[in-house]
Amino acid sequence: MVPNAVGSNPTRHPIWEVNLPFKHARRYFVRGRVQGVGFRYFVKHSAQSLGLDGYVKNLADGSVEVYAIGTGEQLHALAAQLWKGPRWSEVHNVEEREEPLHQCRGFEIEH
Repeated sequence: MVPNAVGSNPTRHPIWEVNLPFKHARRYFVRGRVQGVGFRYFVKHSAQSLGLDGYVKNLADGSVEVYAIGTGEQLHALAAQLWKGPRWSEVHNVEEREEPLHQCRGFEIEH
């Protein structure tokens, strides 16, 4: 039995009744041949198929930034896709860092 507030049902606790996965946010910086090869569209498709929220955008230094919100399992799967990339890309490095959660709806390409 979980501890409960005075006057609440001792066999039920609202926190435990909701079976929602815990969300995390990660920012990825992908380096290599990742611009001009369809990388952002590849990331958008991968993220949407995984049910992630966030965005992907090109950076001035030739890298690609990805901000994604999802469960640890979803983010792990996205990281694997980032290393793979689309057919014509060549990924040299994927830097990953934990980030605060921001409000995002869906997954978009930012320009």
